[in-house]
Amino acid sequence: MERVEYAGPLAPGTAFRWLTHGLDITSTVHQVVPGERIVWGGPAHGIDGIHVWTFQETAPGTVTVRTEESWGGAPVEARRTEMEQVLRQSLDAWLAALKARAEAAAGASASAERH
Repeated sequence: MERVEYAGPLAPGTAFRWLTHGLDITSTVHQVVPGERIVWGGPAHGIDGIHVWTFQETAPGTVTVRTEESWGGAPVEARRTEMEQVLRQSLDAWLAALKARAEAAAGASASAERH
């Protein structure tokens, strides 16, 4: 994401705008289970998307994050293989960025505790 704007809490019904790859998208939060699951989605340029993030503590201090997204609509139907590749690359990039940020924050926190 290049930018995100929201006007409300992270709760079902809250809409937010975000910019990614030059696309200005408005999505709506559908479900929030604190510490476990966030679901959001909406239409963007003829594509209807639903995105699910799940969080599970797999060891003390370790959280495993999973994400899945589905796209439908005429642009997807017209170029299914290409769109599947774009979606997979996007999800992989998001998870890599989240991992890097979480590890950097954990490293900074551990460093602060040692000093």
